[in-house]
Order: sequence, then C-alpha cells, then structure tokens
Amino acid sequence: MKLSARNQIRGKVVAIQKGQTTAHVQIDIGGGVIVTSSVTNDAVDDLSLKVGDSAVAIIKASDVMIGK
Repeated sequence: MKLSARNQIRGKVVAIQKGQTTAHVQIDIGGGVIVTSSVTNDAVDDLSLKVGDSAVAIIKASDVMIGK
C-alpha cells in the first residue's frame, strides 16, 4: 500500500486499551519513546492487532502544536 504520509515510524505494539468504541494503541518506537494512537475498536479487530505485533505509526498532520 502506498501512502502520501511521509512520517511512518516502525515499532512494536506494547499496549492496547479498548473502551466502548475507541481503543488506545501504544507503539514503542525505540529509545524509550511510546506513540499512542486513538483508533476504533473495529480497526484494532480488522488489523488483528495484538501486544507484541510489529506495527507502523503513520502520522499525517497539517499542524504540529508545541506547548511549554
């Protein structure tokens, strides 16, 4: 599959926390950095995501905000 998003970061799924409709999926991308994505429970099921799986965090954003 080709994507226009250039920010594709490979890692390993370290946690999946399902809610009623939405899940938080945590991906360890190395160096002690965890990326968390909020996706539907259906997406987790469709991708057959499990802790320990290799996965890619694909980041497509028109704005990046920084706070201090």
